[in-house]
Amino acid sequence: MTRLIIVGGFLCAGKTTLLWETAKHFINKGMKVGLITNDQAPELVDSAILKLSGLSVAEVSGSCFCCNFNGFTGAIKKLQNGAPDVIIAEPVGSCADLSATILQPLKKFHGAELELAPFTVLADPNRLPSILEGGNGGLHPDAAYIFGKQLEESDILLLTKIDALEPAKKEELMKKLAEKYPTSTVMAVSALTGDGMDAWIEQVTTRNDVGKKLLRIDYDRYAHGEAVLGWLNGTVKLLATEETDWNQLAETFIQDLAKAFEKEGLPVGHVKAIVENVSLFAVSNLTQDSRTVTLRGDAGKGTEATLVINARVETTPEHLDELVRAELKQLLADKYEQTELAWKFLQPGRPNPTHRFVEIV
Repeated sequence: MTRLIIVGGFLCAGKTTLLWETAKHFINKGMKVGLITNDQAPELVDSAILKLSGLSVAEVSGSCFCCNFNGFTGAIKKLQNGAPDVIIAEPVGSCADLSATILQPLKKFHGAELELAPFTVLADPNRLPSILEGGNGGLHPDAAYIFGKQLEESDILLLTKIDALEPAKKEELMKKLAEKYPTSTVMAVSALTGDGMDAWIEQVTTRNDVGKKLLRIDYDRYAHGEAVLGWLNGTVKLLATEETDWNQLAETFIQDLAKAFEKEGLPVGHVKAIVENVSLFAVSNLTQDSRTVTLRGDAGKGTEATLVINARVETTPEHLDELVRAELKQLLADKYEQTELAWKFLQPGRPNPTHRFVEIV
């Protein structure tokens, strides 16, 4: 029977990095792994990263798992054709209420074919201290409301990015999480260093207590918390007039975007860009301000590449589109021929789950 591990958490919590490292862990043990990514629009950086890493990936785009439950189960069935031992799924970063809309329906309708792992929710240590003190973590109050509700419904609450925390700060945050969410198992990991990974993987591969709580959630606040963010996914093909350092281009682009958002005082949910040079790739991330820009991977040098952009920023979709296009135009100038392969900007609609259970299965 295939084991399904669902990993939630707000934008920039580190879900994709965790999925990548978890998949490699299982593959190194000789197991078959499938992954499912999810977003409000196609052209996901996360999907590109995982596919370029040689992993089997299915994508549910255009809506969240809960609003397209049949699309989610269809992706599971597609991956099951390869007889995976484990499927790891990553819902949209602004999605909550998954116990009622995903876990309970899976238990009722697909319990004979899927073995469900405890629902893990990642907690980003950068926003967490403010959230735990009743603040907004740099987010709109209704977006922060979603963040808090995600933590509340977890079976396993996983503090991430602990490589960037002092030991005392890590222990302080874990203690506060345990006090505030006593029905969740509080753990900590660094996907980059591997610290805590084995302990968490043991939990999600051996435990079967899944979705043991249902949220009381205000869908008006939930809907508004998603709608305050403009979403943009775009893919462009680049042809340079001379050899280009693609790593530098990806990092410079995200730094320029960070400065543009800071100039206008626009809170960032998450911005990602991946530059693909045949089989080589590099990913640049922005999680809050320009100080949080990171780059990993190596796309090498050359004259042709594909750039995929995902941006979630607190502004209108139209203004986000204007800002991203302006920075891209300035970056490319007359040095690159640009072909737009896909480009979509939007505001998420009100969540309308396929199922919403009011009792634990």
